[in-house]
Amino acid sequence: MTFDYQIFFMDGMNVNEVITENEDGSYTIFVNSNLCESKRLKAISHAFKHIKERDFEKDDVQEIEANAH
Repeated sequence: MTFDYQIFFMDGMNVNEVITENEDGSYTIFVNSNLCESKRLKAISHAFKHIKERDFEKDDVQEIEANAH
């Protein structure tokens, strides 16, 4: 599966990452800039899992997170 994405590192986030699906079908991943490099990479990997599993089409957040971990 291929997909277009962009990543922004943001200050002041209370979570590791946030993903948004854009109108053109691409994704924007916001990563907490206060994380160390290894945690940033883990957050990006976690975001990619959500995208690849098409989690934006699912309803049960608890199940989505359980499957992503």
